Amino acid sequence: MPTRKTGPQPLEFTAADPLLASFAPVVARDTRTLILGSLPGVASLAASQYYGHPRNAFWRLVGDSIGVDLVGLDYETRLSVLLEHRIGLWDVIANARRIGSLDSAIREHSQNDLVTLIDTLPDLTTVAFNGGTAAKIGMKALGERALRYRTLLLPSSSPAHASLSYAQKLEIWRRLAASNAAPG
Repeated sequence: MPTRKTGPQPLEFTAADPLLASFAPVVARDTRTLILGSLPGVASLAASQYYGHPRNAFWRLVGDSIGVDLVGLDYETRLSVLLEHRIGLWDVIANARRIGSLDSAIREHSQNDLVTLIDTLPDLTTVAFNGGTAAKIGMKALGERALRYRTLLLPSSSPAHASLSYAQKLEIWRRLAASNAAPG
């Protein structure tokens, strides 16, 4: 009698799997805080928008942190409001192969050039990572340069990261507002 495997099966990747690419950075010369994610998920890529999955709490978390209802705004206005609040966005991964949207499924990734980007941001004081994968890859990419900035490890805004409640996540994400205060 043949045996059946049960439980999760390992993902198998081939060279024919699509190479997914991150979006361009959203920054202005006066960006003070840069939020770095890992790589846009399937819904975000389909919508061509950062954090485009309706259950991803990113826009709600940032909005509640800076006191603006970002969820109620169209995408382009959301980006403008972030820039007005001197907050930029990008991802640590330039491209990768991935089946689905989980960071744990990312394979064969290449990194965005974070050092070159931050060198164009003279007012940058804080680098915030949206989740552990972004922090692991981003801190390695920044190396000793990370010591020049306040770094925040934020709990992932992904609906897959359910170990913390929204209120618990927000308590940590509110550090963004403090990081954007003008230097004393």
